Amino acid sequence: MNDRIAVIGAGQMGNGIAHVFAQAGYPVTIIDVSDAALQRGLGTITKNLERQLKKGTIDAGAQEATLSRIALNTSLDAAADATLIVEAATENVALKFDIFTKLDVIAPAGAILASNTSSISITQIGARTTRPADVIGMHFMNPVPVMQLVEVIRGLATSDETTARTMALATAVGKTPCEATDFPGFIANRILMPMINEAFFCLMEGVGTAESIDTVMTLGMNHPMGPLTLADFIGLDTCVAILDVLHQGLGDPKYRACPLLRKYVDAGWLGRKSGRGVYTYPAP
Repeated sequence: MNDRIAVIGAGQMGNGIAHVFAQAGYPVTIIDVSDAALQRGLGTITKNLERQLKKGTIDAGAQEATLSRIALNTSLDAAADATLIVEAATENVALKFDIFTKLDVIAPAGAILASNTSSISITQIGARTTRPADVIGMHFMNPVPVMQLVEVIRGLATSDETTARTMALATAVGKTPCEATDFPGFIANRILMPMINEAFFCLMEGVGTAESIDTVMTLGMNHPMGPLTLADFIGLDTCVAILDVLHQGLGDPKYRACPLLRKYVDAGWLGRKSGRGVYTYPAP
């Protein structure tokens, strides 16, 4: 096992990605802009490992070994020896373009430059580098340690070799990779976000209460959680950002974000992470 992993971003997705690679035996460096962010990310990994230990899915030795494989750094230069770099920064186009432009200079030849983006064009990200054949989407699902799927997205220039290596690495950490081509929203959000958006239209138009809408989908459609609860979990600002990508990229008005959804975001009601979304939560 010669691969070395760098994860850019210690937030909810980044620390989960680092967790699964470290648990599978890979050395991982988490990179973020501040020590505080890195310590929060490591704290989340520690708590999740403790949860696994209590459930009996890992033993104390595996817990200790996983943590020993994780290093923290505030400089992108720490990715200079990585064979796989997974960018898991905020879902912001300009930020991701900037990171990949810098990684193009820092990363060793042959390294896979992957983005955990849920909707931003891999082709456009790859075009910010001199090696678009090595750029790919590696979209993990949240929460990463629990969810099995990894959506692997090929940009227009992504090579067969990069795709095969990425699929193999996803499988090696116990995930099921599914390949998608580079269209706005890929597969997961192309299907999921219109459902969430329609649930907000139902709420806005008084078709049902939030509880009724979610109950219909959980009990009637056998979904594990209702679309409004799921939107709060994802983050309403993230939902709007993805819908905007779908709307702009595909040009179809059916993808326009529901005015009520956008109003919630304008009010700072972002879901679980802010303590208020469609529902109210304990202060984060």
